[in-house]
Amino acid sequence: MLGKLLRENNIVAGILTVVRIYLGWAWMSAGWGKLTGGFDASGFLNGAVANPVMGPDGTAVYSGWVAFLESFALPNAGLFNFLIPMGEFLVGLGLILGCLTTAAAFFALVMNFSFMLSGTVSHNPTDIMMGVFIAAAGYNAGKYGLDRYVLPYLRKLTGKGKNEAGQTMSA
Repeated sequence: MLGKLLRENNIVAGILTVVRIYLGWAWMSAGWGKLTGGFDASGFLNGAVANPVMGPDGTAVYSGWVAFLESFALPNAGLFNFLIPMGEFLVGLGLILGCLTTAAAFFALVMNFSFMLSGTVSHNPTDIMMGVFIAAAGYNAGKYGLDRYVLPYLRKLTGKGKNEAGQTMSA
């Protein structure tokens, strides 16, 4: 019932447009600030490794995440210095324009969870809530945006969707 409301209701599409633009602005401005102001992820990564999220028994809760940061992210900090600001900026742009909205919401959620696994709470829980609603709404979240034009074009380009007779093609 809630899924149908999220995916098909025009009023919900309008509300999600406002939420999408708000969240997109937050992501885009964060990314732009990092792109133009110089960004070095190594300090954050070192802090996340040195001070992992600890459980009540004194052990790291997300030891696999800490191992990933220590063995892959830190040695490749230069790559993350590019990926994080560019990812934030592009996610924000996609959400603001309503272009590939579901993909943008997915990658926003990936980044939010990555920040939380690293020990940063901040506004991530509220961003995750908004992102979940946007992702769950699918096409309806980008209905009043470029998805209205981009998704039919991509379906036609890939041969998925409806054929000339208007019948749904099976995959």
